[in-house]
Amino acid sequence: MQVSISRSLAGMTPRWIRRLGAACLALGVIAAGAMSATAHAETLTVGGKNFTEQLILSEMTTQYLRSKGYDVELKNGLGSVVMRQGMESNQLDIVWEYTGTSLIVYNKVTEKLDPQQTYERVKELDGKIGLVWLNPSALNNTYAFAVPGNIAREAGIETVSQLVDRFRANPKMQFAFDMEFVGRADGLGPMEQLYDFHLARRNIKQMDPGLVYTALKNAQIDAGLVYTSDGRNKGFDLKVLADDKGFFPAYAATPVVRQAVLDAHPKLADELNALSAKINNENMSDMNAKVDIDHRAVARVASDFLKQEGLVQ
Repeated sequence: MQVSISRSLAGMTPRWIRRLGAACLALGVIAAGAMSATAHAETLTVGGKNFTEQLILSEMTTQYLRSKGYDVELKNGLGSVVMRQGMESNQLDIVWEYTGTSLIVYNKVTEKLDPQQTYERVKELDGKIGLVWLNPSALNNTYAFAVPGNIAREAGIETVSQLVDRFRANPKMQFAFDMEFVGRADGLGPMEQLYDFHLARRNIKQMDPGLVYTALKNAQIDAGLVYTSDGRNKGFDLKVLADDKGFFPAYAATPVVRQAVLDAHPKLADELNALSAKINNENMSDMNAKVDIDHRAVARVASDFLKQEGLVQ
């Protein structure tokens, strides 16, 4: 190839050689322009927490942004506090956070707020430290009570109030909670006050959150505290009860980005909002189940969702 090019150049006049050089330079400029339209020099760091849903969300965001031409580094498997510190110290650029977590854990707000008020409050408070809350998704991964599906169908239980009525008729019922919820200031005690019931020590079993699902599946307990978007609710045929008195705070999953990063990448907010608009409790539960129950790889589940929703080619 090199020999044939040299022979061709040998037969050209100096003017044609200059024209050829100019054409090559123009092509180089065009190619560089095309690359700059899709590539971004600065690396974006996406963070994620250490449970299935967060692993999927952070992996999904990484794949999605890479398809848009961004250079992305993924750092997931983090605890909530560590992830927050990473955002505040500029070590992370983009995360998916829950409105209730920021309201209660990070900003120490104890006031009872509805979902929209919760979003507006954390958007305002975190905005003061340069953390921007984009559009919330329809994914609300809050707490809920669940009962075995067959029991719910037989007894016609749809709400927490109906569960409380059933407990009053059968005070030997067993309820399972994680270690934290029983003792929290915004946990079991206030809920008992709102729904007007009281669990004695013999009614309560404390266990790891993951074991609550297994205990419900095996009918070892009558009711348990679960997360609304956990894939095991559907996979284990559990009935998630409606919080009809609105006790549990909203935990809307929302992309949060450092202001400096948004300033440097003007299209980023719209791109992440487009992703957020596709996510809800139903499809997130399905994805969680594919990982936790079907044991599919997180990267594959995220990739399949992005393709299915037309977010990547």
